[in-house]
Amino acid sequence: MKTCFINSPLGITKIVGDENGIAEISILSEGEVSKTIPLELQEAAKQLSDYFDGKRKHFNFKLNPKGTDFQQKVWQELLQIPFGKTISYLDLSKKLGDVKAIRAVASANGKNPLWIVVPCHRVIGTDGSLTGYAGGLWRKKWLLEHENPSLQQSLF
Repeated sequence: MKTCFINSPLGITKIVGDENGIAEISILSEGEVSKTIPLELQEAAKQLSDYFDGKRKHFNFKLNPKGTDFQQKVWQELLQIPFGKTISYLDLSKKLGDVKAIRAVASANGKNPLWIVVPCHRVIGTDGSLTGYAGGLWRKKWLLEHENPSLQQSLF
């Protein structure tokens, strides 16, 4: 697996992958930006930079996350949430066919290894509140406002 680090408005973004696809994208509070980006990671790095520059709403590089069958199912459902939209954990559980699985769905959401690309930040509480986010709620708020700019001062 190859690794690189790129700058983003939210910190240093770590990208890990190989010729089979990108396995991990995560955010770090500090670190050093890579001087060179391995060929296998260049498209992901470019598309993430475009996203942060407001030039991209969808990603189309190959993904290769590691997880259980259930986690993979949840992550596939997350990919269906449109840019600029949100869904509640409860509604996500319903889409997956089991309203009682809300905690398991939330846990799988929290273990998402592909920050931003598999948009776990688009999942919110049933009451519209920002809940649980591995990268910190301030980053979740930033991402949602980045994807859905409005005339309001702030969404939350």
